[in-house]
Amino acid sequence: MTLTRMDVRSVSLVRTNRGGATATLLDAVDVSFRAGAVSLLVGPTGAGKTTLLHLLGGLIRPTTGEILADDDPVSRWTAAHRDRWRRQTGLLFQRAELIDDLSAGENVLAPLIPRPGTLATKIDASRRTLASLDAAHLERQPVRNLSGGERQRVALARALVADPALLLLDEPTAHQDDTRCELILDVVTAADRRGAIVVVASHDARIVSSEVADAVYALDGGRLSPGDTNPGHSTS
Repeated sequence: MTLTRMDVRSVSLVRTNRGGATATLLDAVDVSFRAGAVSLLVGPTGAGKTTLLHLLGGLIRPTTGEILADDDPVSRWTAAHRDRWRRQTGLLFQRAELIDDLSAGENVLAPLIPRPGTLATKIDASRRTLASLDAAHLERQPVRNLSGGERQRVALARALVADPALLLLDEPTAHQDDTRCELILDVVTAADRRGAIVVVASHDARIVSSEVADAVYALDGGRLSPGDTNPGHSTS
């Protein structure tokens, strides 16, 4: 699947707790994300960054408004259709969400299993993706034994391995040293260059000050400010 853009149109998400009180997690958000570009979401904890990523990935539905992928209303699709949509999406969760009973290599391989191709080709792709994140040596390790930073890189490899049309990354460098942060920025740039839509939510000053983002958007209290071109971004 090839995507040229994702459009978020007047999207709000309201939650009601058991006591009947409501909380607005996103408030009338309008934004478009285009292919071949990295968009950075910044803002304080609780601002709605993770919620917006989950909406884009089809994990939840908005209360009002809609999300479109090249004019297809993905936020209105049935569960079965949204499951197929999510196969085009690579999503890195804040808490990795790996399968602890599997090895690192098996976790990365998992998204490729239902896809066409030989098992040998799929294993080779998972190994190459792990290697790109300095995690090749973790392939046979049970993920329950990994550190937080190692788990994060394995989860990122899982998000990247199928070359998704939409790549959604939630705090991808939170547990990484400067060297591995640079590796992660390199793979984000590579996804951008192959034409993916890339949306990154981050508090990390190293990402904010880098040249990786084409546009930076600020979320605060569920409201999104207009995006600006990142003055530090290099198009070369």
